[in-house]
Amino acid sequence: MDSSENSARAVAAIACIDAVPTLLKVLCEITGMRVAVVARVTDKTWTACAVKDEAHFGLKPGMEFQVNTMLCFDSKASRLPIVIEHASADPRYCDHEAPKRYPIESYVSVPIIRANGGYFGNLSAFDPRPAKVAEPRILSMFTEFAALIASQLDHQSLQAQEHRALLDERAAGELREQFIAILGHDLRNPLHAVYASGDMLERRLIDPQSLALISRIKTSARRMSALIDDVLDFARGRLGGGIGLELTEVENINTGLATVVQELRDAQPECEIISNIGVNRAVRCDLGRLQQVASNLLANALTHGLPESPVKITARADENDLVLEVWNAGEPIPPKSLGKIFEPFWRHSVSRSRNGLGLGLHICSQIVRAHAGQITVVSTKELGTQFTVRLPLRVQTVQLRRDAAPPVDRRTPEDQSTLAA
Repeated sequence: MDSSENSARAVAAIACIDAVPTLLKVLCEITGMRVAVVARVTDKTWTACAVKDEAHFGLKPGMEFQVNTMLCFDSKASRLPIVIEHASADPRYCDHEAPKRYPIESYVSVPIIRANGGYFGNLSAFDPRPAKVAEPRILSMFTEFAALIASQLDHQSLQAQEHRALLDERAAGELREQFIAILGHDLRNPLHAVYASGDMLERRLIDPQSLALISRIKTSARRMSALIDDVLDFARGRLGGGIGLELTEVENINTGLATVVQELRDAQPECEIISNIGVNRAVRCDLGRLQQVASNLLANALTHGLPESPVKITARADENDLVLEVWNAGEPIPPKSLGKIFEPFWRHSVSRSRNGLGLGLHICSQIVRAHAGQITVVSTKELGTQFTVRLPLRVQTVQLRRDAAPPVDRRTPEDQSTLAA
């Protein structure tokens, strides 16, 4: 940025301080001097930013002079006030270039110092005639006025920073929405096309080897769809959209949870799942999200539990909460890891499987939190590992910044291919 642009910005900044004209007027009235100026001073230039000129010097805002020709040059170097009552008779200044070049006899100038210690310029008053200005009250007034101007300049800078931060936040919000759109649309569409094509080939081909390959393609597509769901939920929770809920009064939540259990039994017929689902009252919740919690916890238990041991899921309602519990036997989660288990991208080291992104439990915790509930885990070698979810029956959802968050498409590739067919 060149010096002229800096000077223009300084003039504009001082012009935005409504009190400056009044301050300059008061200085002239109290001191008897007829010219008062707020000046921006750099190493090379002295620029008038605001002027009260009753002596008709012709000085106007924006006018620049070489700094070494001005008395303020001494003040800039020392950051001390300058007070002159009769320049031509003052041995310190009678030979100074400024009084010789300009008809100045009386002069008062104090530096304007910003809160960060930066030097802006000077608040000055002067007159071609001598004036009695070497009084403590006059210097104190100049100093207080200079401090007020500095304070206003600091306030302007803070407002400018906040405005830039707001613009940056808006830009980040737009980028966030683009990112979510890519996850929710641009990645899903080709994936659904892959699954639908595999589904169509599966109906037409009879060769066992080809069918096995197609089955593998469809399984991979389902897995990729689940990963996209996890990343999308994580993006919403962490990047500002929040995990949104669609609360309804679910009269028979048992059916929804039983559906999740059956889906996992069908997907892993070699595993045993023992369910005891008996919720005897209506529950206000987002059923789809609650099914997502149950599915993630069951899948986690099936992955990390002992292969020969069953996994257990229970659901009940006590006086205040809906209680969902999922248990599995197996190696316990190390105590030092229990505090990290709901963090994103975390996978405990005793796992037999390293599949997935490590987002499932984090997303479960965010869904439970959005329901104003709690999720806890207990894990020992003797008792196994149990996750417990408690959702208040009189739910007051936690707002997780879901403004402008587009709805989540939780349809599986099978759903999409069925619609396409």
